[in-house]
Amino acid sequence: MLPRLGEQVDIEIEVISKPRHEYLAAAYTELGLPRAPAVMIGDEVIIAGRDIEEATLINEVLRRLSCAE
Repeated sequence: MLPRLGEQVDIEIEVISKPRHEYLAAAYTELGLPRAPAVMIGDEVIIAGRDIEEATLINEVLRRLSCAE
């Protein structure tokens, strides 16, 4: 989903993927990052601990891009 979104609008997308056990480790918790799966835009957590529908994510990204202009 995210690579297609990056092709549609000119934005930088960083995907971080790790094995499930790494997200459950104490070292991950100490980073202060949201519970996986998660989507962040900048420093703000959009959703954490569950999936997000593609249309909802695209709308949120486009809304934030229009506010930034």
